[in-house]
Amino acid sequence: MIGVVFALLAAGRIVTLDDALQSARDYQPQLRQARAQTDAASARAREAFAPLLPQVSATAGYQWTTHNAINRPGSASVAGTTGSWDLANSLSDSITASQLLFDFFSQPNRYRATKAQADAQAATERATALQIDFNVRAAYFDTRANAALARVARESLDNQVRHLQQTEGFVQAGTRAEIDVVQARTDTANARVALINAENAYQTSKLNLNAAMGVQGPTDYDVADTQAAPVPGEDGALDALLEEANRSRPELQSLEDQVRAELLTVRSIEGQYGPAISATAGLTQGRTGFLDRPGWNVAFGLSLTWNIFQGGLTKAQVSEAEANVIGAVAQLDTQRLQIRSDVDAARLAVRAAKESLSATQEALSNARERLRLAEERYTVGVGSAIELGDAQVALAQAAAQAVQADDKLSTARAQLLRALGRQ
Repeated sequence: MIGVVFALLAAGRIVTLDDALQSARDYQPQLRQARAQTDAASARAREAFAPLLPQVSATAGYQWTTHNAINRPGSASVAGTTGSWDLANSLSDSITASQLLFDFFSQPNRYRATKAQADAQAATERATALQIDFNVRAAYFDTRANAALARVARESLDNQVRHLQQTEGFVQAGTRAEIDVVQARTDTANARVALINAENAYQTSKLNLNAAMGVQGPTDYDVADTQAAPVPGEDGALDALLEEANRSRPELQSLEDQVRAELLTVRSIEGQYGPAISATAGLTQGRTGFLDRPGWNVAFGLSLTWNIFQGGLTKAQVSEAEANVIGAVAQLDTQRLQIRSDVDAARLAVRAAKESLSATQEALSNARERLRLAEERYTVGVGSAIELGDAQVALAQAAAQAVQADDKLSTARAQLLRALGRQ
């Protein structure tokens, strides 16, 4: 897909909203980073599960060594021992196995806590994907609006040039004062400056869109004039939207998993108050020559490990974990408040943008009619250059307001999608 997007950019063709979204979903570095963090969290969960499985290790050794007897305190003396530099082979190998039987659920709860943290990270990855989608939509609609504003500026300049030519004819015919030409030239120059600024804003917004898409490329392309489709339920009751958001927002799921992980961590640490019991087995053999028959021994047993006193370490760790639980629950409550704020604000923004769009369309229609009437009055000599100029400015402003209102509606719908947890 990124090859397709690069081809679109390089060819100066039209980039659609779907193209931009798909490119970001496939190649946005932030999303790749989130995926890597999820994979790392899953690996940590597997690491925590490993101690619950049998542990098997093998060792082997070879030495070329002397075999002198050494008298040691507390052992029977060996009479007549002397040092010898005679060297001989010594080969040994062993296999040991152990299995954790019971540790008051310390290790099982540690694994469950790590697994819950992995689930939380997976939900965070989904939240990152939602945010990236919103960033792309916002950048796309901003680019689309700037393209429309550049067209408005172009139309305004064309209109000013036409009026300048008309005024120059009137002045040459002696029906208008020369000051009207000066005013028309000033208005034309101002319109040209506005066009330059609008086109620069359009190019800059495409740079931001490229970054949101996760691509590096030129900006000699255009975006499709695609308005955001109505969001199903955007005119519905707040309670219904909140219910969907609380069910779908991955940030909420991530924090719920984090709370679960912290609770399991407390239980895991509390398990360290008791002993850990393991079963062990081992095979050891050795010989002095490669071809000699080895001697061997086997052993089976149980081991008990109990940290009876560590200076209050376990108690302090439990206190820390319990404080982490309180903090995680507070974060969860804060997120619920934020979700309500997000949904309500987005819903109100959509409603306001709809009403504003209707009003700006009416204002645009009236501004066009005003300019038409001003042009007629100016042509027959009853209107002034100031009246005509004011009508031209009013039309440009009304057209820009209509573009901005349309952009606000599209952006508000993108915000509502994000607030509801929809892609």
